[in-house]
Parts: sequence; C-alpha cells; structure tokens
Amino acid sequence: MGEKSKSRGFLGWFLVLVILALVVGAVVYTIKKKVDDKKDNKPAPVPGPPGSIDKKYSGALKIAMQFFDVQKSGRLEDNKISWRGNSALTDGSEAKLDLSKGMYDAGDHMKFGFPMAFTATVLSWAILEYGDQMEAVNQLEPARESLKWITDFLVNAHPSENVLYIQVGDPEADHKCWERPEDMKEKRPLTQVNESVPGTEVAAETAAAMASASLVFKTVDSTYASTLLRHAKQLFSFADNNRGSYSENIPEVATYYNSTGYGDELLWAASWLYHATGDQSYLGYVTGENGKLFAQWGSPTWFSWDNKLAGTQVLLSRLSLFGAKGASGNSGLENYRKSAEGVMCGLLPKSPSATSSRTDGGLIWVSEWNSLQHPVASAFLAALYSDYMLTSQTAKLTCGDSLFKPSDLRKFAKSQADYVLGSNPLKMSFLVGYGNKYPQYVHHRGASIPVDATTGCSDGFQWLTSPTPNPNVAVGALVGGPFLNETFVDSRNNSMQAEPTTYNSALIVGLLSSLVTTSSAVKSFT
Repeated sequence: MGEKSKSRGFLGWFLVLVILALVVGAVVYTIKKKVDDKKDNKPAPVPGPPGSIDKKYSGALKIAMQFFDVQKSGRLEDNKISWRGNSALTDGSEAKLDLSKGMYDAGDHMKFGFPMAFTATVLSWAILEYGDQMEAVNQLEPARESLKWITDFLVNAHPSENVLYIQVGDPEADHKCWERPEDMKEKRPLTQVNESVPGTEVAAETAAAMASASLVFKTVDSTYASTLLRHAKQLFSFADNNRGSYSENIPEVATYYNSTGYGDELLWAASWLYHATGDQSYLGYVTGENGKLFAQWGSPTWFSWDNKLAGTQVLLSRLSLFGAKGASGNSGLENYRKSAEGVMCGLLPKSPSATSSRTDGGLIWVSEWNSLQHPVASAFLAALYSDYMLTSQTAKLTCGDSLFKPSDLRKFAKSQADYVLGSNPLKMSFLVGYGNKYPQYVHHRGASIPVDATTGCSDGFQWLTSPTPNPNVAVGALVGGPFLNETFVDSRNNSMQAEPTTYNSALIVGLLSSLVTTSSAVKSFT
C-alpha cells in the first residue's frame, strides 16, 4: 500500500514537471517568434551607390545593347556592326521629311511607329532607373545614343501638332522581299494619323516616348529635352482630343500590330508627362475619371507593346512609395499601387495568386508568338518594384495570407533572366552572341545574307532557305523564344520563334541593367 502511494506521488510530480516544461517551452517559442517576426518585418537596408558588378549580367547587357546598332536605319555614325551600312536614306521624302533614322522593327525592314515608340519609352525608363548601373559598366552612353536615334525619327515624324507619321514601308510588299536593307530599292510609302484618321494609341505611346526621353536628356542636352517635351504635350492633346483606334481607322496595320484599346496608352502617356512636368493636371487625369474608365484596377494584366497598364501601375507606385507631392491620401494612386501589388503577387511562384502561365522550367509563358516578351517584361517590372520597396523601406508585400520580401521579387526577376541566358532545359541562350550555344539561324535578313552577295528583292530568298548558319551574327538579338513544352526550332523560316524584335531588346536591356549590380532607386526623375 505504501509503495503504491509513493509511486502515484512520483507520477503526479512527473506529470506536473512535464506540463510545466511544455508551458515554459510554449512561452519561450512565442517570445522568440515575436522577436523573429519583428526582426523579419524590419526592412532590408537601402542599397547605396552601385556595388560590385555581376559579370554574367554585365556581359549579357553589353551584348544586348548591340542589337540597337544592328537595327539602325539611315546614315550610320560610328558604325560598330561590320556587316551593316547606310540604308533607307530617302525614307520620308514623299512628304518632304527626313525619316531615314529610327530602327527596323524585327527581321524585316519595316518601321512601325507603335512598337518603335514603345521601344523608346522602355529604354528611357531603363536609363532613368538604372543609368548609374549602366554607367558602372560603360553602357549608359550607348543606351542614350540608341534612344536618340529613335527619338530623332519620332520628332521628324511629327511635323505638325495633329499629324504623326506612324509607318514607313508597305508590309505586304516588304515581306515579299528578302534582301539586305542597304540594297533596298522598293518604294517606301508613308502612313499617317491625323484629325480625320485618328490613332490614339500610337499618338499617346509616342507622347510617352517623348516625355520619358525628355527626362533622360534633361541634364545632357536641355534644348533637345525641351523639344521632346513640347512634342510630347502636343501629341498627348492630339491623342486625347481625337479619340479613335488606329487599328480600326487603318485596318491594314492590324495584321502586324493590332491594338486592343487605347485607354492604357492614354494613362501611360499622362503618367510620363506628370513625371516630366510635375503638372498636377496629368496626375488628375490618371487618378480621376479616366483612371476609372481605363485603369482596370485590381485586374492584373501582362505588360507588352500592346498593353501598358501593368507598366503604368508600377510607374505610378513610385509616387506612393516615395511620398511624392500630391500622393498622400490620393485614393487613385493607392488603386494603382494595389494593382501593381496584384501584378507582383501573380508573378511570384509561391504566392497564393501565382499565375499558372509558366513552363515546367519556370518561365512565364503567355504566347507562342514572341514568347519571351512577357517573361522579360514581367521580370523588368518585378526588379523595379523590388527596388522601390527597398529604397522606400517597405519590408513586405502581402499576397493573400503570405508575405514576401523585395528579395523574393528580385529572385523571380533573376530566374527569368537566367532562363533566357541558358539556365533552361535546352541549355541554350536565347540572346544571340551570349554563351557557347545560341540560335544560328535567326530570322533576320541582314544577318542571313553575305555582305558581298548581290541580290534583288526576290532572288535573296535563297538565303532564307539556305541550310548554312547565318554568315553575320545579329549580336544582341533576343529571339522569339521557346514553346510551352520548352522546345525551340532553330530555323530561319520559323519566324514565330527565331525572329528578334527591337522592343524585346529594350525590355532585356532594362532587365539586365537592373541586375548588373545594386543601388538605391532614384526617388525623383527631375
């Protein structure tokens, strides 16, 4: 009896000690978790001036920048591409204009104003955000030179307030030829938008290009910057006061660059004009009735030459995050920032709202035509937003019941860049000239025809079908990209996958510039 009583007493004390240990453990765990959470919610340090250089991305940036030189039209200055020469010197002559500059759109010899203006806007944005990082690897001046080659064309293409030339060349006739641009002898007709034939999206995109570029040149050529800003204001008024889609009013342009709407371009242009001028009326434009009509707040979209909403949301988020004048308590701006967060949450692979539009290898994949446009554009926006968060000391991004850091966005941006540069199932780079394995049969006329070949319009097609790799390297070209099943057919006839575009180059230059090194974001462009 006594032994049993002792045994029960011992067991009771043992249970008390176990319970006490569990309680103490729970208290310690709770305190530690609170301390860790507090530590975890502390913003990461703001980066200083450009730090150490990442050789992979700097090397890729130097290569990507060269495709702008490959695509230049006109009388070339300080030509760096041995197989290129002067071309299209009489472009614009039928209207007594000099439209010889600008850049060819892709592997053809067309000058399409809509995507060319987008190229200029994105390149301007990249320079404004990452100019210090470009300069750290000697790429700022080449970027400015390439931008000016486009804006010189755009200035000349806008001879009066309500007239804008939006296309040089006839795409049907152009695509019946396969020849070097230096040898072109075909007629190069002009297409314009005006008050009778409005084209809001192309006029507004050109306004965005001019406004953003004016900020780039403000400190290096104030007279040129003022000229660009004057054209931007006029073009925006023209676009807004004469609303109409260029795809509907000029149906033949829809075959190549069909616009799905002009509201996004109006908001995009007004946003850039606000950054360039500080004029509150432009801010009121994007946050007021036009914002309600066109912004699609809360509905994430893909950033592209056709749809600028995601870009606009990120661009305007910098006003909220950096506490710009007029941003405090502005519900419209808050809607843009929340929409930008929705875009970011869709991109992060571990987010509850992560998009399923990806390959098995992790590449964002939206379209089989020019499939790399969307992942590269998305990664560029993610890098920007990550840097905005770091510089504004915003510690977390909330996606549903999950929290993410700026470093998570940067990790996503790197994953897309790395895929492009060779970290993919094919172990090949989609950036021509980078790495040991990249496309050899790029769909590009100038690259495919030997410099000493004599060809006319149609007999050059022998080079399109030639089994021999391109004799000239279209260095820096970002080809269309892989299919959803991560296959790629390296064939000159495969324009869906093997054709590069100039606007893709602006996007990859922006992305690579963001990854070259780290530095704090510029809080104001002025």
